[in-house]
Amino acid sequence: MSWNEPSDRGDGSDSGREDRERRDPWQRDRRPQNDSSDDDGFAFITDFWKKLSGGNGGSPFDKKSSSPAKGAMLILLLVVLGIAATGFYTVREAERSVVLSLGKFEKVEEPGLHWYCPFLQSYKTVDIQMVRSTRSKGSMLTQDENVVNVEMEVQYRIDNPVNYLYQTVNPDDSLNQATDSALRYVIGHTSMDDVLTNGRERVRQATRELLGNIISPYKMGLSIVDVNFLPARAPEEVKAAFDDAIAAQEDEQRFKREAVAYKNEVIPKAEGKARRLLEEAEGYQREVVAKARGDVARFEKILPEYLRSPEVTRRRIYLETMEEVYGSNPKVIINTGSKGAQQLMYLPLEELIKKGGKQ
Repeated sequence: MSWNEPSDRGDGSDSGREDRERRDPWQRDRRPQNDSSDDDGFAFITDFWKKLSGGNGGSPFDKKSSSPAKGAMLILLLVVLGIAATGFYTVREAERSVVLSLGKFEKVEEPGLHWYCPFLQSYKTVDIQMVRSTRSKGSMLTQDENVVNVEMEVQYRIDNPVNYLYQTVNPDDSLNQATDSALRYVIGHTSMDDVLTNGRERVRQATRELLGNIISPYKMGLSIVDVNFLPARAPEEVKAAFDDAIAAQEDEQRFKREAVAYKNEVIPKAEGKARRLLEEAEGYQREVVAKARGDVARFEKILPEYLRSPEVTRRRIYLETMEEVYGSNPKVIINTGSKGAQQLMYLPLEELIKKGGKQ
């Protein structure tokens, strides 16, 4: 290799080697070193510096070949590359990233891989899909001046990361205070019986609506997902009395349900019976009307005969009527025909016995 070549003077003295190094500045760098780790550590930087200087410059660590300007440029380039490498970050699917440039809002980044310039920009990621919750509880005064222990849980989600981070100092605490204010207002305009029993749903709906109206002007970047009104309790000092009152109200509701069930059982039966009677009455009406029309039709047929011979017609009608009447009557009445004489009634016992035996 080059460091084993003979010198120009024909010997291997140090003076010959120094003479060659003066003619070739790179000759010294090609000499074998006792520790090769330094050469391996700076090999990449040396090659990069040669490319940067067009192949004319020496090693940047060579005081004879490097200049302060080129060293500063190399250091600056390394710093820039290091900063650029640390500026990458990832935004997850459920998050959004709010980027600031020199402390001023610039943009909101969607999920994915992004880059920002350190020292000039900053970012904060916010989870917009996670459902958060806050609770408000305490002893509150009702409309009828009773004290109840109530508790309400509010579930919410971040819908505007910029407003959530920079519009309000502490939006979560502000929402908790707004919940407490809305709940106290609604409880103060509701009676204790409604708070403890059947008015709970109205309290929940009214509190949610009022809470939305309170936080809307502040632009907290939050949206209410749901409001859960937990069971209210009376103070411990009067808990026994209120338990009795609640038990009485439960009995009232139970009696109402039983009455409704009885009504649902009796009314259909009564309606069915009424319909049956109405149908029977309508049937009887049709029967009577049809019979009357038949009688009218029969008399209309007899009328011409009556006009021709009234006496004979009357006699025949009388006989037919008497035959119909006495034909179904087992009694026989005999008239002697003399005035003042008593009528004799004859009972056909044999016919009555026969009819009784058949029954």
